Amino acid sequence: MATLVLSFAAVTMEFVAITNELFFGGKFLNGFAVGILAAICVTYVGEISPLALRGLMTCLMALAYTVGPLIAALILYSTGTSDTRWAYRAVFCSQYGFAAVAACLVFFMPESPWWLVSTGKEQKALRSLRRLGYKKGGEDFKRLAVIKLTLEQIRKETEGVTYLECFRRSNLRRTIISIAPLSIQALSGVIFIAGYSTYYAQLAGYSTAASFRLFIGLQVASMTGNVCSWAIIDRIGRRNLTIWGTSFLTVILMLAGGLATVGTVSAIKGVIGMVIVYGFFYNATIGSTAYSLLTEVATSRLRVKTIAIGIALQSSWYTMWSFVLPYLFNPDKANLGAKVMSLKILDFLMPITDSR
Repeated sequence: MATLVLSFAAVTMEFVAITNELFFGGKFLNGFAVGILAAICVTYVGEISPLALRGLMTCLMALAYTVGPLIAALILYSTGTSDTRWAYRAVFCSQYGFAAVAACLVFFMPESPWWLVSTGKEQKALRSLRRLGYKKGGEDFKRLAVIKLTLEQIRKETEGVTYLECFRRSNLRRTIISIAPLSIQALSGVIFIAGYSTYYAQLAGYSTAASFRLFIGLQVASMTGNVCSWAIIDRIGRRNLTIWGTSFLTVILMLAGGLATVGTVSAIKGVIGMVIVYGFFYNATIGSTAYSLLTEVATSRLRVKTIAIGIALQSSWYTMWSFVLPYLFNPDKANLGAKVMSLKILDFLMPITDSR
């Protein structure tokens, strides 16, 4: 709730900014708020979801990363050619809508019973469990007992827990397995696909309007891929879906890089097609499995810290790519264009252990 207040303030700074300093301040605060929410929401969903639905519910986390860009693309498609400040202000203003919906619904969110038990608030934990559906036949007391037993066992292993505990003894392996899929996401080329596909389409000769239509198509394909992940993540398994998804995305990027090297009109259209195919398979595989592994592998007592480490590391990779990529594909720099895709084959098939 505090982060939502910060988000409203940050969006307002972006919206009214007429100087670089104020705009940077708004983006910085908003990035800070988004980073907090990214860690808290994954933790929260992992703790309140029934075990049978945890795969589905954590996949829905990835859906949020496709809904936002789709709405932004639709807004920019209709306002991007405007000669007024609303050409860019409209998409900043749309952030108020997301924050407002969240602000209305947050009051109906029960607190995590895991957190309540860990702080000694068992009666509140019982009320929270009942709000989450544990009502019949003493299910609330049974679930409370399981939470207490689990936390007690974990407490014995991680007494006086700090961030350093994530890197000690058996927790180190858990930490690596938990955060590796997020790094795989960042190293798989998604930032080029999601952040620069419209610009690349324009460099390839498409009009501004056509470029935004293609970007809308990419976001629709991404959402469709995420919906498909709901059905297959529990059937195929987190590990298998991560490894095979990463392998298939590597092939797509190599083909796109090869087509870009050919450079003909048909080849460039093929690259654009590969971009859309990439968006579908990315969100059907590693775009979704990363959040499931992140919430399920880490111990309950270290979950929020492990998630924070994973998201911080992923954001660091994204920051690096944000600086490096423009130098690689811009015409006045290395001028690689979509050939940069074949350079971004940094996907690595790490020994990811499937969630229990």
